[in-house]
Amino acid sequence: MKITGWEVLTLPDHGDSMMLLVLDTDEGLHGIGEVGIRSRQKAAAGAIDHLGELLVGEDPARIEHLWQVMFRRGFFPADRFVSAAIAAVDVALWDIKGKALGVPVYELLGGRVRDHVPAYIHLGDGYDDRERFLAKARDLVAEGWGHLRFAVPHAPDGVLDQRASMRAGIELFHQVRAAVGDEVELILDVHTRLDPPEALTLCREIEAARPYFVEDPLRSEGLDAYRMLRSRTAAPLAAGEQFGSKWEFQRLVEADLIDYARVDVGVAAGLTEAKKIAAMCEAHYVKLATHNPLGPVTAASSLHLNLACPNVAIQEHQEQPEPEIDALFTARPKIHAGRVEISEIPGIGVDIDRDAARRYRAVAAERPHLRSSDGAFTNW
Repeated sequence: MKITGWEVLTLPDHGDSMMLLVLDTDEGLHGIGEVGIRSRQKAAAGAIDHLGELLVGEDPARIEHLWQVMFRRGFFPADRFVSAAIAAVDVALWDIKGKALGVPVYELLGGRVRDHVPAYIHLGDGYDDRERFLAKARDLVAEGWGHLRFAVPHAPDGVLDQRASMRAGIELFHQVRAAVGDEVELILDVHTRLDPPEALTLCREIEAARPYFVEDPLRSEGLDAYRMLRSRTAAPLAAGEQFGSKWEFQRLVEADLIDYARVDVGVAAGLTEAKKIAAMCEAHYVKLATHNPLGPVTAASSLHLNLACPNVAIQEHQEQPEPEIDALFTARPKIHAGRVEISEIPGIGVDIDRDAARRYRAVAAERPHLRSSDGAFTNW
């Protein structure tokens, strides 16, 4: 079997853009993957074109070999946008191999170690109407969700005052804990918005309310700051959604600075790399909490990774695509309250009506922009 070509599909998704990659072969099988970065997707599309030129004529079964070629062929190591492009290709290759052998991908990753994957759901924004926000939390728990995620608030006008955001996050966390009781697990996402002093105070002040983990409490560029935070708070810490390789995770994992690795299969160079990251994490008792605010393809690839890895805590549940786009997917994972169900479909278990999908053209919007009160740019 040989790779004969590739196609990029861009689909609108809640004001954003879902970028999918389809790899074709000379035996009629195709595989599907997803680019995990939704901003500046022209960079990822350009990377896919470069990678595609390396892939045509190659045997899609040589997944590890092709990963090494894609990651290292350009001399400069692949990172971020190139690793996200590699991720789309890599997942598509695993999809082809599973289809060729007639088995779901988790069988190729070592076989399943669990019967389903636990999942958490987003509470969303809507902090201004606090009673409605808390009521939504209670409703989701009643539906069967045992893990809820929400973010540190910021002002609706796009201004981020770190001290005010820190105080609001502390207050909100304790209010949600009081609303849903002690048995529900709560995840607070800082979204890299706070500097170390504010992040430390936030973590310390919510320790008594037992967070499941605090996500991205600090920016990802200077990972040594996690040493300070780790030494001064007992709150469980999670990071990694912005990481593109095992080498970035290595700095936090081998120093035991995080409790949960936020591996994004669509960013961290695919299933081939994610499985290696998971093994490194297992050696340090770090659990996977896979990042996936993306589409059905990454939900499916995350499912297969999590079914095959012993050190898995939970999988992020993405927002359902808009009905018109959702209808394009002819197969996809089944998600119930609090869990993603096992799939027996060969490959990753997702497919799409390509002819219908070609009618859509979407350009990814820039991420929302926040600023401090003096007009300086700050993280979203």
